Amino acid sequence: MGPVTLTLLILVLAVLAFMSNRIPLGVVAIGVSLSLFLTGLLDLDQALAGFSDPTVIFIATLFVVGEALDSTGVTAWAGHQVLTHGGGGRRSLLVVIGVLVAGLTALISVNGAVAALLPIVVVVAARAGIAPSQMLMPLAFSAHAGSMLALTGTPVNIIVSEAAADAGARRFGFIEFAAVGVPLLVGTLAVVVLLGHRLLPERAPTSLSQDLGELAETLRTQYAIPAGKELVGLERGVAEVLVPPRSPLIGTHLFPGMATPSGDLVVLAVHRGGEDLRDPEDVLRTGDTLVLSGAWDKLAQHTSGEEVLVCDDPGVLRRSVPLGRGARRATGVLLVMVLLLATGLVPAVVAGLLAATAVVLTGVLSPHQAYRSVSWTTVVLVAGMIPLSTAFVVTGTADVIATALLDLVGTGSAHLALLAVCLLTMVLGQLISNTATVLIMAPIATVVAADLDVSVLPFLMALAVSGAASFLTPVATPANTMVLEPGGYRFGDYWRLGLPLLLLFLAVAVLYVPLVWRF
Repeated sequence: MGPVTLTLLILVLAVLAFMSNRIPLGVVAIGVSLSLFLTGLLDLDQALAGFSDPTVIFIATLFVVGEALDSTGVTAWAGHQVLTHGGGGRRSLLVVIGVLVAGLTALISVNGAVAALLPIVVVVAARAGIAPSQMLMPLAFSAHAGSMLALTGTPVNIIVSEAAADAGARRFGFIEFAAVGVPLLVGTLAVVVLLGHRLLPERAPTSLSQDLGELAETLRTQYAIPAGKELVGLERGVAEVLVPPRSPLIGTHLFPGMATPSGDLVVLAVHRGGEDLRDPEDVLRTGDTLVLSGAWDKLAQHTSGEEVLVCDDPGVLRRSVPLGRGARRATGVLLVMVLLLATGLVPAVVAGLLAATAVVLTGVLSPHQAYRSVSWTTVVLVAGMIPLSTAFVVTGTADVIATALLDLVGTGSAHLALLAVCLLTMVLGQLISNTATVLIMAPIATVVAADLDVSVLPFLMALAVSGAASFLTPVATPANTMVLEPGGYRFGDYWRLGLPLLLLFLAVAVLYVPLVWRF
């Protein structure tokens, strides 16, 4: 079996593994790297080169910076601006939400922005009397458009920028993506506002979110906590916990007003079977519920062990506090990173490493939080698939596919070749990770451009646009999956709104991109 056939076989098996959803993405990616080495297609250094690639390191640093913004309430503050500036109408809310999630996505990634704003959008929809199903899919799809506003919007942008440099062209600038991102965002919002009401279902969600203020008032009412007691703020919070079997708290005396055994938290209420326990002689039993108050850090620390089962994770609740402790430092670090990326004073990976280091040194995140914030699945996925991209080049597979593609569409029109590359990318992008798709397609697009003797820049920018057009299924991207349950969506709901947007992205990629980045 020749090297080209082996490479294509590994690709097909990887795609089937991705589509099955039974094998973890990281395992598939590592399997790809190992297969390339064991079959002799790449040597060991080439097969593992992805794990030391600057692109992979830069992507990891962006997760740390995004966590700093999220955990300090910067994204919550941005989300709450929807409540004050979005109005009460469906169209105005869709525009404000779309612009907001696009701006956040450009800085902290699609998944981070959607995860941060999803509960806020559910609350906004409920207050406006709008079904969440009318708001949440537009949230995810606007984030996809927003990913094209800056280099940091998605790993795909970083990949195509590095691919351009490897092909002998230049890297794309930090804001250069906005030349195509702004039209995509405007077009996406227009489709969502004008057609969304007819293309999206009016459906009740299977789960509802509740904002921090509402949760605090619910606890105050249910447990008869005095109105003068502040439950949540920038420094302190509240947690509702359950005493599980075998908890070391069983048999201890805890009653409202006293401190917990650690001395870090204060007991606000104790219930058994829905009734108050206020007698100091009562001892805790399995199934008793407590409301605890204290500093956010202490709440997270003392509710993460085996003593209690927490009803609402304080670490998650804290993110809903707008502009909490460390918000200014996190924002300052972000602005410096953006300045470094925009001016090109240092390589992108250096700017990312400086920013990730700064949020730890300034106390915004602990080292443990920084490590935990990285989506290691994404990191391993990119690192493991980079060698497959290398194999496409060194084995000549990219040349074979590019030649077959040009034989099919002819060599007389660069636009037609670009259309074929974009269509293939979009089809793969509905089935497997768009990051993996772009890693596979980048060497093919580069060879096609070289064979046509045209600039590689329009091909790679169009590739990024096509990679962002993952709209037709809930499994195309994690952001699409996130809104599935809260929006009450079904699998077939996605293509109805997704198809017009996919056609929009295809038209922009094939017709508009070459006007900005000339062949």
